[in-house]
Amino acid sequence: MAKATGEWLAGINAVAAALEHDPGHVLEVLLEAGARNPRLAAIEEGARQAGIPLRKVTSQALDGAAGGVRHQGVVARYRGAETLEERDLAELVAAAGQRALFLVLDGITDPHNLGACLRSAAAAAATAVVTPRDRSAPINATVRKTAAGAADRLPVVRAANLARALRALREQGVWIYGLVGEAGASLYDTDLAGPIALVLGGEAEGLRRLTREQCDGLVRIPMPGAIDSLNVSVAAGIALFEAVRQRRGG
Repeated sequence: MAKATGEWLAGINAVAAALEHDPGHVLEVLLEAGARNPRLAAIEEGARQAGIPLRKVTSQALDGAAGGVRHQGVVARYRGAETLEERDLAELVAAAGQRALFLVLDGITDPHNLGACLRSAAAAAATAVVTPRDRSAPINATVRKTAAGAADRLPVVRAANLARALRALREQGVWIYGLVGEAGASLYDTDLAGPIALVLGGEAEGLRRLTREQCDGLVRIPMPGAIDSLNVSVAAGIALFEAVRQRRGG
């Protein structure tokens, strides 16, 4: 497993989620001195109860720590959960069995999109999210804030070679479906009840050729309206919850 490093989380939602779901990895909390906000007061109380070091600092100090992210009067130094590697896929598949549900993101570079995809994957009880190590936004403060805690409650696999990771999933009985707008098959007519991986491409390029070649099938989300494309995080949510619907028998 890759070693996690400390970073700054900025904003009320991001810090509150870390304190609620993973306080053991919160190293310290900085609050704006003199701020009067009940949510900041709740964060302060939560940090004190968890025994986490807390300091009151100026807004300018928070600006520096937040690195341009809107901090809303609070930042926290956080040691994020460890990300996984390709070799961990076999264990994840074995543990999930027939309920295995992977979201594979082929080069999502916008941290807001990545965070939203992680949030949807966690809500759908996905087994893990798989991203390429070098062609993806890092799991940074912006991703964590958008994900609202999902980044540290959901396994994230950072694959050195995404095509190789997909082959490994296929060899373990996971069916791979890539989402592309020009596919002939509809997502809604595809059997998503067994162990599957849903693969979505990046904002600009979509699915790369090598990624497509590892898919067992290509499917599309039917769009009867005038717009023929969706934001990748919206598409991920639709695909994940179609799988959830099918697994619950409609």
